[in-house]
Amino acid sequence: MPTKRLRIFISSVQKEFAQLRRDLKAFLLGDAVLRRFVTEVFLFEEMPAKDRRADQVYLEEVERCDIYLGLFGYEYGNEDRQGVSATEREYNHATQLGKPRLIYVWGADDSKRAVKMKSLVRKVGSELIRRRVEDVSALTTEVYASLVDYLDDMGALRVPPFDTSACDGAGLKDLSRKRIGWFLETAGRERGFPLKPNTTTQALLTHLNLLDHGKPTNAAMLLFGANPQRFHRTAETKCVHCHGTEYRRPFASQQIYSGDLFDQANQAHDFVLAKINRAIGTRAVSITAPATYELPPDAVGEAIVNAIAHRDYHSNASVEVRLFADRLEVWNPGSLPGTLTLDDLRNDHPSVPRNPLIAESLYLTRYIEKVGSGTQRMIELCRQAGLPEPDYELRAGSFVLTLWRNWLTDEVLARLDLSGRQRQAIAVVKAQGHITNRNLREQSGVTIRTASRDLEDLVRKGVLTKVGDTGRSTFYVISRKLDTNRTNRT
Repeated sequence: MPTKRLRIFISSVQKEFAQLRRDLKAFLLGDAVLRRFVTEVFLFEEMPAKDRRADQVYLEEVERCDIYLGLFGYEYGNEDRQGVSATEREYNHATQLGKPRLIYVWGADDSKRAVKMKSLVRKVGSELIRRRVEDVSALTTEVYASLVDYLDDMGALRVPPFDTSACDGAGLKDLSRKRIGWFLETAGRERGFPLKPNTTTQALLTHLNLLDHGKPTNAAMLLFGANPQRFHRTAETKCVHCHGTEYRRPFASQQIYSGDLFDQANQAHDFVLAKINRAIGTRAVSITAPATYELPPDAVGEAIVNAIAHRDYHSNASVEVRLFADRLEVWNPGSLPGTLTLDDLRNDHPSVPRNPLIAESLYLTRYIEKVGSGTQRMIELCRQAGLPEPDYELRAGSFVLTLWRNWLTDEVLARLDLSGRQRQAIAVVKAQGHITNRNLREQSGVTIRTASRDLEDLVRKGVLTKVGDTGRSTFYVISRKLDTNRTNRT
């Protein structure tokens, strides 16, 4: 059977959803499953200038599309001479042509909706099933589920997506009611999830699109299963603590965590925090003495949960958390979506989750925040802690995220026999990310030669790395590779 090719027309008030429209297009073209079928996503704002009426162009595009996707928000949009907006014109035209229509109503407060938009929402509700969404994560989850259903009905899915397909041999009896009760309570508290704590298992899974013809999906089993590894043996998280900077036996300690994905995230996070250095403060602010970890705990948690949420579950590899003397590496089986590059992760980028249904439940329990922002959040947390920015790379069939530890502790610095100026230079680098000869001179009032001698001595001792050869462009950063021979630290 030839692959079904889809053209999707996105209809909404452009100004109200400018960024969301672009993010939704990126999701449709970048998802590992949907991109096999979605060949074109029409956004009117991307059309080149033409000597044609705008209404003629967008109505013709509705005619060309296979699916009309409507996102109805609070604004109605600019009206034509008949008092009808482009969004309603597009919806009406798709209806007249008998096009499949997927409608998503943004927001829950109908009192804030424009009068004509409220009327349009009511009209849609009388004609077809629509879904309400309140954030980008819920939108991509609903769109994903709707398109998978459409493709399945068309017979286009020979192999269904992992998280939407039924878990082979599993039934509702294999799910943990205790975990489901915890989820309902937590999601209600953290995100205002509408279902009550006594909601039945089947009702919850139906609401979250986690049933396939009445059977729990793979996503349901991984999230709420009493023993998920009975059905998915490699869906586990391996944690290894290495003695030095290389992945070499014997390890200082090793644990393999199974259970549901929430348990794995909690246990892996605790494993790392128990191994890294922490400083205990005073009780000046509260009765509990605060602990400051050398790695930001939230960055550690974000790295681990991202790997668990976005890994390729078809792979026989597991998520691996490797703690070295100078860094933490989190290995995620799989690669980036086709629309993203490693550089994109450091800037604003669209949400393209590999497992949208899994990601949605992790979002509802606040294990992850707004999808697409996690990598930038880790960068900011590391900067605030005076640490180098995380590294992102593709290695040996996995996506690898590296958080660099603050290995320059007071104990290490004491062994290096540093001057006060050199300690001052290190403090500047930790705060600002780099230092120049001029920066050190301005801080301490020494000559160029003295500043150069101090900085080059730090380079020889392995504390700093010099970037650039000579001249004003030269600067120094903290070395990311710990030289255990120089510091005698393991």
